[in-house]
Amino acid sequence: MGKKQKTNGGDAVIYARYSSHNQRDVSIEQQVEACRKHAAELGLTVTATYEDRAISGKTDKRPSFQRMMRDAEQHKFAYVLAWKSNRIGRNMMQALVNESRLVDCGVKVFYAEEDFDDNAAGRFALRSMMNVNQFYIENMAEDVKRGLYDNAKKGLVNGSLPLGYKRGADGKPEIDEPKAAIVREIYTRVAAGELFASIADDLNARGIKTARGREWNKGSFHVLCHNDRYRGIYMYGDIRIPGGMPRIISDELFYDAQEAYSMKKDNRYGRARHGAENYLLTGKLYCGHCGGYMVGISGTSKTGEMHYYYACQKHRLEHTCEKKAIRRDVIENAVARAIMMYCLDDETIDFIVDSTIAYFKQKDHELHIEAMENELAAVQQAISNLMKAIEAGIITPTTRTRLLDLEEQQAKLSAKINTAKAERVEIDRDDLIAGLQLFRTGDIKNKKFLAKLFNTFLIAVYLYDDNRLKIVFSFTGNHNSVEIPLELDNDCPDSEIVSDETEVRMSHLECRKNLGSPPSSGEAEKGDDCSDGRFVRTAPLPPHKKTPQAYA
Repeated sequence: MGKKQKTNGGDAVIYARYSSHNQRDVSIEQQVEACRKHAAELGLTVTATYEDRAISGKTDKRPSFQRMMRDAEQHKFAYVLAWKSNRIGRNMMQALVNESRLVDCGVKVFYAEEDFDDNAAGRFALRSMMNVNQFYIENMAEDVKRGLYDNAKKGLVNGSLPLGYKRGADGKPEIDEPKAAIVREIYTRVAAGELFASIADDLNARGIKTARGREWNKGSFHVLCHNDRYRGIYMYGDIRIPGGMPRIISDELFYDAQEAYSMKKDNRYGRARHGAENYLLTGKLYCGHCGGYMVGISGTSKTGEMHYYYACQKHRLEHTCEKKAIRRDVIENAVARAIMMYCLDDETIDFIVDSTIAYFKQKDHELHIEAMENELAAVQQAISNLMKAIEAGIITPTTRTRLLDLEEQQAKLSAKINTAKAERVEIDRDDLIAGLQLFRTGDIKNKKFLAKLFNTFLIAVYLYDDNRLKIVFSFTGNHNSVEIPLELDNDCPDSEIVSDETEVRMSHLECRKNLGSPPSSGEAEKGDDCSDGRFVRTAPLPPHKKTPQAYA
């Protein structure tokens, strides 16, 4: 076909696009050069270029393309030149629609490498070329998809990986341990019932980003908490390979997180019902019948009054436990009274203080400050001796080298000592005792005080069917507890509970202090000697699980 005749001239722009994933594509510079040459042949004056780099033609969401279309609507030019029709739209229909939009704006489109006559035959040839382009992209997509599925069958990485994984040298996913630790922490905190907003705020404050490098928000946890890859299942499309990925999360923790997540569905609009924020034993209260968590729910009585309870999670979700629900205030008050009675007497406070001071003394010993200071003194003495030799006129190349080595050692040791001293925690015995004694005057009807009391002194509470409450105190580890009778006159019958659940809440401090596995009922009973409801210490106690500074 012959060349088009020259136009009457006018302003023209060039549109060029390059897809980085297709290395056979023509570069932006080559496209612009071809279009300028074609513009000269047509007698057009190029006034601007619009360039989209590394953006696929499959989408119209291309910044420069959209800017060009807006300028066309404002009649800023009369012609558009592109290298081929597949620059305007890789799909035939897309290219036709975009070209039609330009024509409606009074803009004519020319293609440098598809220079067909402006008649019926030429237009037919152009549409045929568009069909070829569409076939090309669809065929390439099928080839790419086939290659990705072949990779998947071999367990190779296809695309991005979730937080906690990285591509190994063999192309397969492997654990990125620092980030995997964050994943485990998130699952543990979700399983314990902590609010997503609280977790997100904490992660952002610590400078931790999502897998896409963004800040966390309440919606960031949905995909993460339901991702089977974390329990070792490789997934791509409809391919699932158990054991195809290194496991980060145990099945037990994974499903605990699912249960906790499902309980938040009634608070998806971010508004908690009155009273829902005060389930202070969440994550610490266990069913003595099955060992599962007891979680906060609300119910409406026959009179329409709202009541708040703790109910066995397995009873609610799996119907495998017959444990009855108990009113929130009844058990929280009973636990608070037990802490006030058994943890705040003079003997116990002295024990806590002694254990805390011993704990930090051991930490100071582990810092090896004294050993480093002795080593620093030896280095400083060697420098002093060497300086005396230099002053006496003994100067050799060896002397100079030795002095530089000693000064470098001195600088490194000084830095290590300063760092270690910064990590040292100074404990004043009298201040610690006074801080603990302040709990004696607290009001257990005050929810803020109650939360602080539980966070400081409590590891776990077990509620049994025989009106028995077993409490494991934090400062004594898992080997001491108290058992007390519990009056259940205010316990609610199942008929009072309706499906009006509230979100289980857990404070940030409480969750952070319970990131390890919760003590089992069996573990809690080891080494106990309880009679008549009185607390008896039966073994030397290690430093408590929680940070001793919590008592200050």
